[in-house]
Amino acid sequence: MELTKQEQAMLEGREGYAVRKSMEILVALGEIFEAKNLIDVGSVQVSGVSYHNLGDAGLEFLDSLAKDGKVKVLTTLNPAGMDLENWQQLGITAEFAEKQNRVIEAFQRMGILVSCTCTPYLIGNLPLYKEHIAWSESSAVTFANSVLGARTNREGGPSALAAAFVGKTPCYGLHIDENRVPDVQVQIKTELTKLSDWGALGYAIGQKAENQIPYITGIKTAQLDELKSFCASTVTYGTKPLFYIKGITPGADQQVQPKKTITIEAADIKNAYDKINDDTKEIDFVCVGCPHCSIKEIQEIADLIENKKVKTDVELWVATSRTVKQLADKRGYTAVIEAAGGKFACDTCMAVAPLKGRFKALATTSAKGCFYSRHNLMKTKMGSMRECIEAAVSGTWNN
Repeated sequence: MELTKQEQAMLEGREGYAVRKSMEILVALGEIFEAKNLIDVGSVQVSGVSYHNLGDAGLEFLDSLAKDGKVKVLTTLNPAGMDLENWQQLGITAEFAEKQNRVIEAFQRMGILVSCTCTPYLIGNLPLYKEHIAWSESSAVTFANSVLGARTNREGGPSALAAAFVGKTPCYGLHIDENRVPDVQVQIKTELTKLSDWGALGYAIGQKAENQIPYITGIKTAQLDELKSFCASTVTYGTKPLFYIKGITPGADQQVQPKKTITIEAADIKNAYDKINDDTKEIDFVCVGCPHCSIKEIQEIADLIENKKVKTDVELWVATSRTVKQLADKRGYTAVIEAAGGKFACDTCMAVAPLKGRFKALATTSAKGCFYSRHNLMKTKMGSMRECIEAAVSGTWNN
């Protein structure tokens, strides 16, 4: 891989330990994927923020980089393992909180914005069309590539952090035009009537178009929250972190439709629900916000739960960024949800919080949330926002 004089100087350590270590990571990555050079990035989103995933070894690594490392571009964080302000309310131990706070302090010393969200595009980290970035979290990467038309590979935590320190990333994969060509046309021949249907659609396409870039036809309209849900699901269940929807996503109408075709029918959506949903009626955990809730979703939750009460042996979590929570505070949605017994889980989510053994059965709108909650030994139910709020109030799944 060709390096400029400045890049070579960084690799030789002339800008300190963190930059040298970062260049070593980026050069190794570039050589593995046969990148010709490094390219500038406009922003970075770093995963590997939860102490639950990092452990002491990861914390030690971050501390070493924070001694002299400062990021060169706008950099935000993926969710942490707890709400950074109200962790006690969500049942997090003091021991875990102490380690998680040390992780966050290390990132702060690096100059990273402590945002802790999987939806950075909702809080100001909004890349331009065709802008090169280095993002980590799978749903955010898919949203950036597909809905925004930016360009990023799915970075690992270390490579994203390295890109932040250097301001560059190797030019390979989805940064290159020929690697962004769709592989298979997906014809949608069924209606999508609720938010969770988009999660089911992502499951169905992921299973049929595994490790491919889909070009999707047959969808007439799509709202932001629906696309956000679909991005999380389709990449979790098998596709590459890029898709095109004819007439909706940027660049789709400039693509040549692939000859290879698959169809998604009502039976495929039903099968997705059958595979995602477990045989359970009793619900003790309702969590919405995977990916993090938008202000529109929080308004819907408030409307559905107003003048109701969450069942005493059920927990309702609304996972969102702290920035969006502040909007909810001002609009009065927070007061309504908390008066009903709901809890806000800012800075964190069900995929990275230490939840194993705490709950038996989850209700959510998120196919991705179900995938990770099963790893935490929960039974899962996916449905509409209304169905989830009804489960929070009654303690049972009625669909």
